Amino acid sequence: MRLSVLDQSPISEGMTGAQALHNTIELARLAERLGYHRYWVSEHHGTPMLAGPSPEALVGPIASATEHIRVGSGGVMLPHYSPFKVAESFSLLSGLFPGRVDLGIGRAAGTDPLTTHALQRDRRTGMPDDFPAQLAELLAYLEGRLTPDHPFARLPAVLPGLPERPEPWLLGSSPQSAIWAGETGLPYSFADFINPQGAAIAALYRQKFVDSERLAAPRTAVCVWTICADTDEEAMELASSSRMAMSMMRQGRLIAVPPVEKALRYLESRGGGSGASGRRAVLGSPATVKAGLEQVLAEYQAEEAMVVTITYDHQARMRSYELVAEAFGLSAAPRPAGAVAQVVH
Repeated sequence: MRLSVLDQSPISEGMTGAQALHNTIELARLAERLGYHRYWVSEHHGTPMLAGPSPEALVGPIASATEHIRVGSGGVMLPHYSPFKVAESFSLLSGLFPGRVDLGIGRAAGTDPLTTHALQRDRRTGMPDDFPAQLAELLAYLEGRLTPDHPFARLPAVLPGLPERPEPWLLGSSPQSAIWAGETGLPYSFADFINPQGAAIAALYRQKFVDSERLAAPRTAVCVWTICADTDEEAMELASSSRMAMSMMRQGRLIAVPPVEKALRYLESRGGGSGASGRRAVLGSPATVKAGLEQVLAEYQAEEAMVVTITYDHQARMRSYELVAEAFGLSAAPRPAGAVAQVVH
């Protein structure tokens, strides 16, 4: 079993986006020291709560600040982009950081319809619903599989990072994503923190999986909303900040991550106290969190848990990842023989 990190670069009340991005770099260094397997950053637009709109821009600095942990996108929202541009960007990163770069691919539109519209290059019409074609084109560039008569046939050979390539993953929270991941023979990362009823969807992925040169057998990661603290009660209190932010978002009001005291007052005013919300959240002491994550992994028959954590206090977030690592007995992976820290100047 592997443990990894999904970082959404949260912005706390009173914090700048720049500070949140520096916190992401600091957390990545810590995750590597603790022995986490991979570190992914997400793509969100038009929100004061999250500072990560460009995984392709953030992966490089994270890889430069670390030495061996895998880094990648969780994920690139492909409908916003040209598949060739995505292939170029992640080829470049793979060339700079060989054997370390993942390309997680998703299809979520954006934070809200207005932001989605602002992201479009052509605003005269809605974005076409052609994700399978986009995905096939992207994989064809990365794997050099365009047919000789294809108008873009020469382009895979000039990707800047060759011969290195990123490892592609498909992200999802619905049956359709499971079908696509299975039929294309890709590893599948399921967002349990969005849809906690995903065990049957993961089973559908395994059922639909077609082995290929990409992957001989299905591989599943499950991303779980988690906060670990010294006690169950402390973890529940820390979770109140994100619960308030999510409650406000459902009302169409986007806010930064609020302080615990403010969030507790808000939740109590709504009769919510500091208990868990409707979405699954693995909250508690190290023993509680270990048992909870093991249960999720068993439900999904997954080989890897990706831990996503948002707290108001950055040190509490760092401490949460430390406690999870200790609970599972992680230890930093040995540095490959002859490895040299890679820094982009």
